[in-house]
Amino acid sequence: MAVSPQSPQSPQSAPPCEPRVPPQAQSPQAALPRPSSASPGSPESFPGRPHLTELRLSAFATHRGAGFPLGPLTLFAGPSGCGKTSALRAYEALARLGGGGEVGEVFPDPVACVPDRARPDAQRRRGFRIGCTADGPEGPVRLDVAVQAEPELRIVGERLTSGGLVLLETALRDPTRRSVQAAWHTAGSSPVTRAPLPDDRLGTALLPLRVAGKTDGQRQVLAAAEQMVVALRSVFACDPAPERMRAPVPIGDGRLLRDCANLADVLWRTRSECGRRHAQLVTAVRTGCAGAVADVLAEPLGDGLVRAVLDRGDRARTGFERLGDGELRYAALALVLLTGPGVLEVDPPGEVPAAMQTLTVLADGLDRALDVRQRAELLRLAARMCERGHIRLVGAVSDASWADRIEGVTVVHLVP
Repeated sequence: MAVSPQSPQSPQSAPPCEPRVPPQAQSPQAALPRPSSASPGSPESFPGRPHLTELRLSAFATHRGAGFPLGPLTLFAGPSGCGKTSALRAYEALARLGGGGEVGEVFPDPVACVPDRARPDAQRRRGFRIGCTADGPEGPVRLDVAVQAEPELRIVGERLTSGGLVLLETALRDPTRRSVQAAWHTAGSSPVTRAPLPDDRLGTALLPLRVAGKTDGQRQVLAAAEQMVVALRSVFACDPAPERMRAPVPIGDGRLLRDCANLADVLWRTRSECGRRHAQLVTAVRTGCAGAVADVLAEPLGDGLVRAVLDRGDRARTGFERLGDGELRYAALALVLLTGPGVLEVDPPGEVPAAMQTLTVLADGLDRALDVRQRAELLRLAARMCERGHIRLVGAVSDASWADRIEGVTVVHLVP
């Protein structure tokens, strides 16, 4: 089907984004619904912390008309090719756009995001649409974004809604200009304010710089936009690469990279910063690694280099270069779950108190290289950390049957 200005699948059609994705329109993907009641200690029990409750892939890669529930701990499960990685990629893209990222940096290969078999229209235009819902003090706030991938990459439509009220809407009116026409709710002497916004950034993230907040309507717009941006910004996409974790690394700023290659540098920093969390890490690693584990530490080698080692007790140490892939991935993911934004390579909203923020970890291939014991222990650790409300986890696994017995896990089953 062509993605054209006249088609409902078009990123340039008016309205630019469908306001609702019916839950029954999820074929060929099928999601298990999340329980409606919030368990004690879950982020839903803390309405002051903005967090995402739904990811919508209206037209993105292999997905069409899909809406996925997001709980404190969510697993996308299914065989290769079912769209797990693309779902996480869309989530990360929304997060980067919410943080003010430029669309060309967020989508380095935008054509790969265009729905399968989507044909260009008469003007050779193709695109994709993604969206999400963020809950918090303002209640559910929906964001839908339409992106043109060809012939030029640009955001051509955006809609921010709350309680059925459209707070912000943008649309591309003149393809020759690098801007979109935006209209946001004012509810003053004029019901809306109209102005151009750049087509390379998310309008919702720019609203605090454009809206004065003088009327009740403007203040509602600002509050909803802030809730969405805060819910999106604190995201850490993590996929530990064992082949990069075995070599010594230079001592740096101690902020963990997404491939966890600098794990030794992070251990050098965190072991002395928080004894309680380090003790929890040692306990977790002891459970997931073979042999005795008395401590997990970074050992200086000279020339500003450190290597990660397991202290086996009785003065025996095992360097991480001798550990298996599963042990390395397990240790890295456990560290991610037990630490915070100050140790991870993320950009949290500094203007928001830490108590109001929720860090979301995106873990593609969460079960990759892990044995049965390791993946079960890792998920139990994740469930405990997510229950506290400061962290959420969205992971992709090939099979989630082993997770059914662990309380607090939302499983989204995908099929090719």
